[in-house]
Amino acid sequence: MSNPVAKAVINLDLEGPVISRHLYGHFAEHLGRCIYDGFYVGEDSPIANEGGIRLDVVEALRQLNIPNLRWPGGCFADEYHWMDGIGPKKGRPGMVNTNWGNVGENNHFGTHEFMALCDLLGADPYVNGNVGSGTVREMSTWVEYLTGTADSPMGQLRRENGREEPWRVPFWGIGNEAWGCGGNMRAEQYADLARQFATYCRDHGDNKLYRIAAGASDDDYGWTETLMKAVSRLGGQREPRGYFQGLSIHYYTVPGSWENKGSATQFSVEDYYRTMVKARKVDEIITGHSRVMDCYDPNKRVGLVLDEWGTWWDVEEGTNPGFLYQQNALRDALVASVHFDIFHQHADRLVMANIAQTVNVLQAMVLTDAEQLVLTPTYHVFELNKGHHDAASLQVHLQASEGTTREVGEDQLETLSMSASIKNDTVLISLTNLDAEQPIRLDLDLRGRSLGTTTARILTAETLQSHNRAGAPAAVTVRDFDGVSTSEAGLRVELPAHSFVTISAPV
Repeated sequence: MSNPVAKAVINLDLEGPVISRHLYGHFAEHLGRCIYDGFYVGEDSPIANEGGIRLDVVEALRQLNIPNLRWPGGCFADEYHWMDGIGPKKGRPGMVNTNWGNVGENNHFGTHEFMALCDLLGADPYVNGNVGSGTVREMSTWVEYLTGTADSPMGQLRRENGREEPWRVPFWGIGNEAWGCGGNMRAEQYADLARQFATYCRDHGDNKLYRIAAGASDDDYGWTETLMKAVSRLGGQREPRGYFQGLSIHYYTVPGSWENKGSATQFSVEDYYRTMVKARKVDEIITGHSRVMDCYDPNKRVGLVLDEWGTWWDVEEGTNPGFLYQQNALRDALVASVHFDIFHQHADRLVMANIAQTVNVLQAMVLTDAEQLVLTPTYHVFELNKGHHDAASLQVHLQASEGTTREVGEDQLETLSMSASIKNDTVLISLTNLDAEQPIRLDLDLRGRSLGTTTARILTAETLQSHNRAGAPAAVTVRDFDGVSTSEAGLRVELPAHSFVTISAPV
């Protein structure tokens, strides 16, 4: 049986919508070991830290040019009361994290610590406010505390706690999963609350909030329609940006059932293909919500925000089920690379995405164990794709393919995924071969401009189950790739099985 062959055209001189760097956003919740033992080890820790923030984690994430960080949740956001997390640590009241393991929370990582973390990362803060168990006043004063002038009541309190100048906080979430852990609300009920809460999230000084309403799970397009109807009714004028500027959705890649999700590292080839079918479905989900939004906002003034996405497996044996700690294999990396190709295709409406979660939880970038730190395969996908940040998307046209489709149950899986962009006269092409066993030969017809010398890198491993861990931190890592050659039309690429390749070149 011959290896699959595909041909595609990329018009290098026809630039499309800009791929926002915020599509490469991250998520840090008070869940398991994401915050404590992950980002935050405390000032007395023997692990190198600044104000308790773990510096090796910060340095690893800085290599990704992390654009934004969402905090404090997730489900935790709607039971978090921000004033418990300010002031001297010894005076901060504790709480029980009822969503994630019923463990104690001492509130030593609060507003000031989060903002210090964002400063160290060079990332924009995305703060998620409490609608489920909070009040309008509580959220309003938090905005003022963060962004108000020093002579405002909350600004004075901020100054007493050691911060004179207001921070810049561009992104603000109006609750989280209001249909579930955020209050078990009906869409109409939440829509009214979202308008009310958003009204009192004021712009202070030159800080302009980008308010994000808590949207739907998966394919609940009715929830999105209810929110779009609510937000477009302003004084008889159909102006879609009055109350909030973004609307979120959540979508996780869970090929099994929620009760039996499967192992992160022990799975069959059939499990792998089912995972990829579920991963590719994010295209259908984004398309469906975008169509609803287009009916009420044809000019795309309200952004779509996928602020929770990623794989979700059963927890590792011997760990707390409420901590959601899972390993991260090559399979997870290919889920991420396919997601990013799809995100790039929707750059006209999709303005932000946040992988769940950054450290030690779900599809993490980094895993820590005491002083040890391991970079996951997914981390490397983020690093390889950095050149797409704020680049102009380029349309990719698959002209012909042979053997690049597989039947997976009742579904057809395209095993070749790709996207391309241009920024600062440099083209970046991302290519994924999802076939577990067969290489793909891809002929790229590059039109409109000529490429200079190419640089190619590859992420793959011996098996789909390969993963990085203490003692084997580079089982899945990035290497230079020599499978790219010039052709009469442009480039020929020999993509190995189960691999992710990026090609960059000046024009």
